Amino acid sequence: MNSSFLAPAFEVTDLGLVDYQAAWDIQKQHHARVASGGRPTLLLAEHPAVLTLGRKAQAGENIVVTREYLAAQDIGVHEIERGGDVTYHGPGQLVIYAIFPVGRKVRDFLRLLEEATLLALAALNLHDTRPNPGYAGIYVPDREVNGLMRHQKIASIGVAIKRHVALHGVGLNISTNLDHFDLIVPCGLTDTQMTSLEREYQLREMGQAPSMSAVKQAVAEAFAQTFKDYDWTLPVLPFQSIQTQTIPSVGGPA
Repeated sequence: MNSSFLAPAFEVTDLGLVDYQAAWDIQKQHHARVASGGRPTLLLAEHPAVLTLGRKAQAGENIVVTREYLAAQDIGVHEIERGGDVTYHGPGQLVIYAIFPVGRKVRDFLRLLEEATLLALAALNLHDTRPNPGYAGIYVPDREVNGLMRHQKIASIGVAIKRHVALHGVGLNISTNLDHFDLIVPCGLTDTQMTSLEREYQLREMGQAPSMSAVKQAVAEAFAQTFKDYDWTLPVLPFQSIQTQTIPSVGGPA
């Protein structure tokens, strides 16, 4: 897809493969603009291998290797302000940063993030994905692993709301190195195994999985469709009522 184009109500910008800290700086720039009344933006990115720790991460207790091991593998660690626990980003994972006004509609916004992700996956021929009650993210049907049934998570969701505008968003596994999730307890969920679009295509004998470019196009179109009737206005509030809000029950990407 093109590096930048306009959906009906928001701009979509493809950052490509970008360092996590650089992407965070870009997020903050767009966030400041949107919070001041600028055009909402959907940022699409891949990152070099990195772990991010949300507010539930509790000093990284769900990282199962040492920081020295991570450093030797050139895997960075960032503590961030989103809700949720620890997650992994790396090449082959599409991270979707929805820098959208939210106001007080936090739960509605999270539901729309789920719906947009489900719609994109359906366009990519995965029609049995779903949210999992009590868990953040998007899942395919449970699968038996070593004699135990395990939830199969294909996308993580984690956001923070600051000045009534969202930061962070969705991490969708496309051709991700799933072995890297063994470095952590993803999102603190011991009964969950991570999967990817590529892995699901292989297990279901569906042929070649869609390219990252095709996934980006499907995601952009799904977000445009899902958010077509969204209320993009920010509430007018006195300065002292503007606060940072995180969603502790929602784990996922940075």
